[in-house]
Amino acid sequence: MFVPSRIRELAVLLGGGVMVPSMIAAPLLLAALVAALFSGSPFFWGVLWILLGLTGVAVIVLIVGGMCAAASTMVRWVEFRPEGIPAQVVIARFARSSTMAMAELQRVVVFERLRLGRRKSIKVLLHTRSGTVECEPATYSPLSRVDTQRLIDRLTEQLGPAGVAVEGQTESERSFLCPDEWWTPSRIADLWQVPSSAVDGIAAQHGVRGHTYTPRAGAMYSPDRAVRVYDPGRAYEVAEEVRAEQAAGQASGSGAAPGPAEGGTPD
Repeated sequence: MFVPSRIRELAVLLGGGVMVPSMIAAPLLLAALVAALFSGSPFFWGVLWILLGLTGVAVIVLIVGGMCAAASTMVRWVEFRPEGIPAQVVIARFARSSTMAMAELQRVVVFERLRLGRRKSIKVLLHTRSGTVECEPATYSPLSRVDTQRLIDRLTEQLGPAGVAVEGQTESERSFLCPDEWWTPSRIADLWQVPSSAVDGIAAQHGVRGHTYTPRAGAMYSPDRAVRVYDPGRAYEVAEEVRAEQAAGQASGSGAAPGPAEGGTPD
């Protein structure tokens, strides 16, 4: 279930359709109103009425367009029928439902977008022979808060018997430059599960951007003292690489461990 309530989602679209044009037009409307009141000129009153009319038209266009787009494209829920080895995929939208054979579904991708190591959005992409169906949960939907790996495991469990591959993809947003939001070595060490002293070397090895600066007064770090912080977006990606390297090192170490000598008695 991606969008639990039609009414709530349409109300969100309605509010956005009213607020966005109104906020854009508000400065122009206020300037025209002040000019009309102080000058009393019919010209300024005419400009004010024209702006009000254009704002109303923009509101109507956005509301109608948004609701039509939601009714035709927004996915409410997806069902795989029957359980066990599904043979059909049912995709329910706002105004209609469609059914396709499981053979038409080529793969499923759980796409997660991160900012500062935290989820910003998540969506499920159904790649079919005829195109891609994007299923994005509403912000209040339980699916928007579900653990990504748990969702991938659940879909794999359902679709694996039907031969449909399920994969996860992650994208980190890098359009932020404020070092106050970057992470200290101790926090990176907790994420990577390594000692703090090893953070600098691992960060250099994996290309994690670092920055040394003196925080301003009132910052989240101690002011008047230089600190080293790291880009959390890349650090989050490196976490899996570091865990894989640690697991490989442990496996090779255990495989190479010598056993007791022949004829000897083990401790």
